Amino acid sequence: MEAWYEKSFGQDYLLVYKHRDMQGAQAEVHKMVEWLQLEKGADVLDLCCGMGRHSLSLTDLGYKITGIDLSDVLLAEARRLDKKGQVTWVKGDMRRIPLTGPFDAVVNLFTSFGYFDNDEENGAVLREIARLLRIGGRFILDYLNAEDVIRHLVPNSERRDGDIVIQESRSIEEGCVRKRIVLVEPGKPDRNYLEQVRLYKLADFRRLLVGTGLRLDHVYGSYNGDTFTEDASKRLILVGTKES
Repeated sequence: MEAWYEKSFGQDYLLVYKHRDMQGAQAEVHKMVEWLQLEKGADVLDLCCGMGRHSLSLTDLGYKITGIDLSDVLLAEARRLDKKGQVTWVKGDMRRIPLTGPFDAVVNLFTSFGYFDNDEENGAVLREIARLLRIGGRFILDYLNAEDVIRHLVPNSERRDGDIVIQESRSIEEGCVRKRIVLVEPGKPDRNYLEQVRLYKLADFRRLLVGTGLRLDHVYGSYNGDTFTEDASKRLILVGTKES
């Protein structure tokens, strides 16, 4: 049976999320560089790079970037946007990354964690991050705030892009937040997609990090550098170091 993430990151994903722009990525990247304390020319892995917004912004700042993603469609879009061919684009599963490293930093952004059904598989992603980092290398994991998602869940929404109606329904089921997306286009069958993220809280991440060799140094609630609080923050941004 096809996993949801093998279907949902295709051509329609580019339509559903077309509102995410390079300018927003650039602002986030400037803060990431500050947190990571990287020297120019550092080797950075963008894990689950998607269409490459953050990879390309990091390249513009003088870093050597490798972007990895499972989606052929998103990687093709990333290569199209990479006019100068500055980024190394790789197809791969984040549980079994086909690279050896070592990297000076690994970033996993925009809630690209928690895609799998259990702690073992999601924990494998953290172990892969540790494997690919040099000793003293840094990581950022940018995730949702589970408490905020539960408290402010919008069950249904609808918007239009030209002739296409994008319907989104959201629910909390079996420890996950699930979004079901339906694209309604005149004269064509409806197109249905699922997105799912397992809901991890900060305490869960501390547990998952035990034994990985990764140390959690800072926890932020936004790219403004706000201190994370479960009651108020929209994001849960983990910044840390490989120590062994």
